Amino acid sequence: MTGGGLLVAGTTSDAGKSVVTAGICRWLVRQGVKVAPFKAQNMSLNSFVTKEGAEIGRAQAMQAQACRVEPTALMNPVLLKPGGEQSSQVVLLGKPVGEMSARGYHGGRQQRLLGTVLDCLAELRGTYDAVICEGAGSPAEINLRRTDIVNMGIARNAGLPVLVVGDIDRGGVFASFFGTVALLSPEDQALVAGFLVNKFRGDVSLLEPGLDMLLGLTGRRTYGVLPFRHGLGIDEEDGLRVSLRGTVRESNVSPPVGEDVLRVAVCAVPLMSNFTDVDALAAEPGVVVRFVDRPEELADADLVVVPGTRGTVRALEWLRERGLAEALMRRAAEDRPILGVCGGFQILGEHIEDEVESRQGHVEGLGLLPVRVRFAREKTLTRPVGEALGEVVEGYEIHHGVAEILGGTAFLDGCRVGQTWGTHWHGSLESDGFRRAFLREVAAAAGRRFVPAPDTSFAGLREEQLDRLGDLIEQHADTDALWRLIESGAPQGLPFIPPGAPA
Repeated sequence: MTGGGLLVAGTTSDAGKSVVTAGICRWLVRQGVKVAPFKAQNMSLNSFVTKEGAEIGRAQAMQAQACRVEPTALMNPVLLKPGGEQSSQVVLLGKPVGEMSARGYHGGRQQRLLGTVLDCLAELRGTYDAVICEGAGSPAEINLRRTDIVNMGIARNAGLPVLVVGDIDRGGVFASFFGTVALLSPEDQALVAGFLVNKFRGDVSLLEPGLDMLLGLTGRRTYGVLPFRHGLGIDEEDGLRVSLRGTVRESNVSPPVGEDVLRVAVCAVPLMSNFTDVDALAAEPGVVVRFVDRPEELADADLVVVPGTRGTVRALEWLRERGLAEALMRRAAEDRPILGVCGGFQILGEHIEDEVESRQGHVEGLGLLPVRVRFAREKTLTRPVGEALGEVVEGYEIHHGVAEILGGTAFLDGCRVGQTWGTHWHGSLESDGFRRAFLREVAAAAGRRFVPAPDTSFAGLREEQLDRLGDLIEQHADTDALWRLIESGAPQGLPFIPPGAPA
């Protein structure tokens, strides 16, 4: 027996598809429904490693958490990791299979992956009562429809009803809803069941006449109006701005426990990956996190983080061009705290041999840690567990660089020299005990009277966030109608809205 399904599409990127998908998943699981998330194809530098060692988008990992299930490669079979303006690494079923240009991917490779994608979805639907799928961008990208495997392409092949989400806070939501439907073929339009308004501010009664007119124009109802709420973003794929308004950063308004705040500056390197690592720092009362791109912005920072990147050598060049490399070297000489994570750790080392990512061969690093890095073609994808500062630490690794540690003090399979720390482990700061111990070390080195809160639970904050998303769906969407969609598919007899897709 095949479980029910729904595709959550959007009028634009960042319309709220990831958040709505997670909210529907959490609402369903609280009703006793066995549910899983799915995104056929994701483009993201924020990724996660599953227990079986597969790399998937972090948004799908968070949606799996909303479902209270373990994430797997089936939930995100195709992941594209941009490596520049023109090319991306293609990760298939959790493993990298090569670099490809956008033209090459959309020119044929994408369509050949449709069978794999549909097989993954079918396996999930055979295991779960419901699978909530997330689209990408807009389903009305008429230039890409022929090879689409993530929006209407998968909806058509799997017979999924489609709910279109629009961000009313941006304006133009009625035109976006209407235009999205009107640019689809009759066969695609037959699956678009209706709309969901996201981020509404004000009195819903003022919006209702427009929703009635939209129903008259399209023959499709609106399934809910979600109010604007701060701090409801999850680990989405589309850039730094999403993380900066993530829930732990916006919802935490508690004053510092000690007398001082702790200032954290994160170098906003090109192709930054897994910048969500610092969300756990921002979850701490009294920790102020900001992303910086000028050397003077490091001056008053108590901790500087050099984060992961999909372009280690390019990021190193950028740090040098901006004067940030020199500022980091001065900071290390003064024994002021620096943390390098993954690509940032590699940058802090002595030299890099890269014939894989940048293909630039030998490149001198900043020389702040006694580490030599050689890029291997095989990617390391692991979920390590260890100990540091007397605390148990869990993390995950995603990197081509293999580090040879030549000295210093051992630190999470990396090393530290004085107050310069480096590790390949993402997610280590989500381990509450270790995070507090690390922040105490940083505060002491910085001379700050900062005290970590004794009871901050990062996992608890994540659960609260997901419950808030579930509450939004439960309280502001027509959940009975949503369940009918998931269980029975799109309503029959939905009208065609001209002109439809171009021939």
